[in-house]
Amino acid sequence: MIQGTGSGVGKSVLVAALCRIFKRDGYRVAPFKAQNMALNSYVTIKGEEMGRAQVVQAEAAKLEPEVEMNPVLIKPAADTKAQVILLGKSIGNFEAMEYHQFKLNLLKVVKGSYQKLAKKFEIIVIEGAGSPAEVNLMEKDIVNMRVARMAKSPVILVGDIDKGGVFAWIWGTIDLLPLEDKKKIKGVIINKFRGDKKILEPGLKFLERKIHSPVLGVIPYFKDIRIQEEDSLPLKYRDFSKKGEIKIEVIYLPHLSNFTDFDYLKEERGVSLRFTEEGQSLADSDVIIIPGSKNTLDDLFYLRERGYDREIINLAKNGKVVVGICGGFQMLGAGIDDPYHIESHRGRIEGLNLLDVYTKIEREKITHQVKAVPLKIFDSSQILTGYEIHTGRTKLGKNISPLFRIIQRSHWKVEVLDGAINKENNILGTYIHGVFDNDEFRREFINYVRKRKGLPLLKSNDKCINREEEYEKLADLVEDNLNKSLLYQILERGL
Repeated sequence: MIQGTGSGVGKSVLVAALCRIFKRDGYRVAPFKAQNMALNSYVTIKGEEMGRAQVVQAEAAKLEPEVEMNPVLIKPAADTKAQVILLGKSIGNFEAMEYHQFKLNLLKVVKGSYQKLAKKFEIIVIEGAGSPAEVNLMEKDIVNMRVARMAKSPVILVGDIDKGGVFAWIWGTIDLLPLEDKKKIKGVIINKFRGDKKILEPGLKFLERKIHSPVLGVIPYFKDIRIQEEDSLPLKYRDFSKKGEIKIEVIYLPHLSNFTDFDYLKEERGVSLRFTEEGQSLADSDVIIIPGSKNTLDDLFYLRERGYDREIINLAKNGKVVVGICGGFQMLGAGIDDPYHIESHRGRIEGLNLLDVYTKIEREKITHQVKAVPLKIFDSSQILTGYEIHTGRTKLGKNISPLFRIIQRSHWKVEVLDGAINKENNILGTYIHGVFDNDEFRREFINYVRKRKGLPLLKSNDKCINREEEYEKLADLVEDNLNKSLLYQILERGL
């Protein structure tokens, strides 16, 4: 089990690396995280929702993702409210204290999911959440040391040296644990190191004496390996450091979900993409994207409060391309009605009125992997793949055209119209997440913007990200900086 001194120390990425390392060594290996709190989610082939981090880890292990790898997913909708996904399906919204009192009831599901995986795989790499030393949460823990005890798993503790204070962080974390749990920690990993390791060595020896556990490795900080993030927005999205003829602004929303929709688009040749944060102007952009949201009504209110609604409307009237994904698509319409208060207490809010569509939030969530074909402006012969995660049902007005035709949802053949596009062909919306992951469609979209700007079209069809190559690079980096023989000794001895 990989636990951390806190959130964001690199647990998810290290689990992905270990999954690939064990897979390369010939083992049947799978990831597991009992409870994940994230707005970056994914839909499996069965139409079940799970955290994206475990999807990345499954891909690293060369597996099809399944919800047992992440049986409990928490999707925050407000500061003290979240939707709880159990084995891929929503069981409702919970206030923070309400869920805290309830979550021990989920232990049976957590244990059953782990046991199902354990019957099929030789190695399970378990990921913890946050820190195991949150003393206020220990009693009702269902993701850290209680899972380690359930699985009878040795624990490796990971600390992030880039944040500073890693020795105190590791020592303090272990010191706060009950004696029984301290004994489970069989080693530590220092992550995100920059500099000369020789300077670090005295500190490592001091730490080993204090915690009575070995340092298994010091993993360098990397920027050139592109692995999708679990939930916090990476710094790479904060500015236009990459220069390109096409500038794309993605509006940062307080309840932003599935920012990984834009990973491939950001890496595309000739594109500069950033997430626009409060106070930053959209004026220099060629494309404005409103992304998905877990609380669309409140996030639309946020755009109004900050004046972004007027800026988006003015830029759209001046011919700039505006795209809405899922919740962003809903915002582009005439309004959003939430009669059951699924997302917000607001009930109803007027939209940006850039598309002649209207959305009603329903109780039942639509979750499917989909295949679709474009209907307007794009000549792509490629069948697009992506996924839907939404409770909204959007109706098109008389003067609007759909953007895609969905031909398959999960295992079923369908004929469902999706999205919308205006007559001027510069306002586009869709419910399909991952649409820009499709190489041919992504290139056609960029060329469409380039044509509108009077720029020459791109002809290359090279993939901008090869995920297999990235997993291999990650595994190489970690393996080169890890005492793998000691890791296997810990694995074989167990507790």
